[in-house]
Amino acid sequence: MAGLERFLEMLVVERGASPNTLDAYRRDLEDFGRFLHPRQARPETATAEDVRAWLADLGERGFAATTVARRLSALRHFYRFLFLEGERRDDPTSRIDRPRTRRPLPRLLSPEEVAALLVAAAGRPGPEGVRLLALLELLYATGLRVSELVGLRCGALAPDLRSLRVVGKGGKERLVPIGGRARAALREWLAIRPERDARGRPIPWLFPSRGKSGHLTRQRALQLVKELAAECGLDPARLSPHVLRHAFATHLLEGGADLRAVQALLGHADIATTQIYTHLQTERLAQVVTQHHPLARKAPQEGAAVRCSKTGSDREHRSPAEHEQPKEHR
Repeated sequence: MAGLERFLEMLVVERGASPNTLDAYRRDLEDFGRFLHPRQARPETATAEDVRAWLADLGERGFAATTVARRLSALRHFYRFLFLEGERRDDPTSRIDRPRTRRPLPRLLSPEEVAALLVAAAGRPGPEGVRLLALLELLYATGLRVSELVGLRCGALAPDLRSLRVVGKGGKERLVPIGGRARAALREWLAIRPERDARGRPIPWLFPSRGKSGHLTRQRALQLVKELAAECGLDPARLSPHVLRHAFATHLLEGGADLRAVQALLGHADIATTQIYTHLQTERLAQVVTQHHPLARKAPQEGAAVRCSKTGSDREHRSPAEHEQPKEHR
């Protein structure tokens, strides 16, 4: 699809899209193209009916509503590009409603669970253990996205290791401070980190690897975190590098940090994305009340009478609705 390649090029040049973002757009749009082939149509010429049929097919294939919504969003961006380029006079997605989705709250670790994870990492022997501890300490201390973390270059670190520069989504750069524990773990790793590859060339990556990319991959980082979770008795299904990013944000807010400051640290373009952590705090507080407040644990059934003692006699209290009578009976 010639239109697809030009669209992806635009995302790189004008929006600074990352390789992961480009891969996601390519997968979604190529899937649409494969669906259209038996219908003797192409994405560049597809109709609204073609789009609706594809979305229905995604549902039949078992894709979640969130995935269907994301793929429709990719298609909207593609057709908006074709329209602005003058290659289409219409947008076949303009009258198609987004599937209703409920935004899930982030999975959360308690400070004690994070501490257990870090203790387990510190117990790993050899250079691999030193690297893993530096990786996790830095992840929890900075709240970086895993793609940002594994792609860090040594040059991104300040000379005193008190901060780092990271280029996030959309090519936006931000400065993130590094706490004392993470600095200590980093110093240990930098002291033994390989500085040159097998050919004697300098290695720019903070967490180098022998793989094609030259640095640790997101997939390997995920695998390491899940292995460590199993070692320290945590459910691996609950753990991922992104869960540690959630823990970073939530624990900051619980400690009284300003929401705007957390937004800046996380690299969120929209404050609404950061506000989901405040919803999480509200749910946790409600759960605390439900579990520990004596009246919340033993709430009376709805509509039941409540007895209270006053001046030695019992008075029966009912809800206002129970006391209300039609006017003709008053």
